[in-house]
Amino acid sequence: MSAQHIHILYIDDEIHNLNAFKASFRRLYNVSTATSAEEAVKLLEEREFHIIISDQRMPKMTGIEFFESILEKYPEPIRMLLTGYADINAVVDAINKGQVYKYFSKPWNEEELRHNIEKAYEVYALRRENKELTAKLLDVNEKLEFLVRQKLIS
Repeated sequence: MSAQHIHILYIDDEIHNLNAFKASFRRLYNVSTATSAEEAVKLLEEREFHIIISDQRMPKMTGIEFFESILEKYPEPIRMLLTGYADINAVVDAINKGQVYKYFSKPWNEEELRHNIEKAYEVYALRRENKELTAKLLDVNEKLEFLVRQKLIS
């Protein structure tokens, strides 16, 4: 899959950060942005995203709280956290509660962020492939069990 097919949702209450992110990455990826958790949830309901990047400090809900809130309904997207504040508790919470793949400081390093988006997508693709292979294996196993039962009954 080409990078252009990587769907990213970036949530930040600061419009200039959203614009900077779009300017940096829109040629590489399919980028959608939201200024709030509520707006982000609406976008998640409308389409599939491979990677979700959120600012940590936003009004109403932190990035970690947002990730926690969507985890059950949208477990597949890889989650990444951006923050302008060095807060070790936020990092720990991000990993433990929001199941965050990577944590970045603002202002971000464009090359580092691009590299980590590529790596995050690899993780996403491998998880999806693993899920599909597991489903196929279970299906084949059920068919084999059925055949074995048929031979035992006959």
